[in-house]
Amino acid sequence: MGEIQLAEREKELLNVLGKHPEMSMKELFDHTQYKRVSTVVKKVDQFKKLGMLYGPYYNIDYGKLCKNPVRILFCILEFEKSSEAVISYLKMIEPLKTVYPVLSSYKELLIVLYLSSDNAEMEALLQLLKDNNIITDYIIRVCSHKILIESPNFFGDYTLDFANLVGPCTVPDMSLGHHDTDWNECDLAVLPYLREGYKSGKLIEIVKNERKLNRIWTYDEVNYSYKNMIKNKLIEKKYMVFPLPFDQCVDFNLFFKTEDEDMTQKIIYNLGRGARISREFIQCEDWAYIGFASHPQVLADLMYRLDTITEIKEKELYQLRSVAERESRLILPLVLKYFDIDSQTMKYPYAQYRENIKERIENES
Repeated sequence: MGEIQLAEREKELLNVLGKHPEMSMKELFDHTQYKRVSTVVKKVDQFKKLGMLYGPYYNIDYGKLCKNPVRILFCILEFEKSSEAVISYLKMIEPLKTVYPVLSSYKELLIVLYLSSDNAEMEALLQLLKDNNIITDYIIRVCSHKILIESPNFFGDYTLDFANLVGPCTVPDMSLGHHDTDWNECDLAVLPYLREGYKSGKLIEIVKNERKLNRIWTYDEVNYSYKNMIKNKLIEKKYMVFPLPFDQCVDFNLFFKTEDEDMTQKIIYNLGRGARISREFIQCEDWAYIGFASHPQVLADLMYRLDTITEIKEKELYQLRSVAERESRLILPLVLKYFDIDSQTMKYPYAQYRENIKERIENES
């Protein structure tokens, strides 16, 4: 399939959507050159069907959710068993968020994201899997900041600019928020729908689905929860915008380390900024993470180019398997059933996960 050609107005619309996801269709119309709001609505639907646009969905600031620290963990897992067998064990640890298979010619790898209320307990569970040869090795990276997302600039180039990688820039605030609002049952019921972009975040659709599950919320209650979570910055509206239809993109994750936090933040922010590339980035304690979706040419000499950046002391690059091999990709609903409303804390039952895994290992052996 040839590369998709976009008109100037289409590029402009995608740029505005990426920069201002909170805008209504009427506001988008006011910021673009289209003659009718209905044309903007039609174009947005077309981009979704093309695989260039997903959403809206809502990013969660987990620092705002609970009084106790809850963090996202990036886990890079090496294994020799079938991916299905490994994933079936990973699912036994409930706060599993996503599983991405990595393209590798010399070993089997998965990048797995967990939500964690106790990082030491999570590491102990992965060590249990390693000790019993379910996985052969693991690396854990704790997300110490919040994930930021930058959409492609459709008037930019597909290439990464290395010239100004460590130049002066104003790095956006990546710090996690703090729990300053008590969340109720309705908030917790609505939050997973918004996080996954259920039916484009239409509140009436959330109300209807909750009724099917015998949970009766009024539209006003759901709307109040939604507005309260926006106002108190627990959630932020986003679109996932891709530079090309997603099945034509390469999808890869870069982890790197410098000797200085300011330098790390500069490189995180500058690498790919202003290009026709989708990026999400975050600090994982002393490591940095950038997830890219880009034109395939970006990957061609990336590791070589990174070798020339003396400020980067260590780096790891993982290319994710293509959408065509999506069967191993997994995105699971947010698990909030362990959130205690009285204490406003969430603690996962790691001892129970340990017992369940041990029991299964014993039965299978």
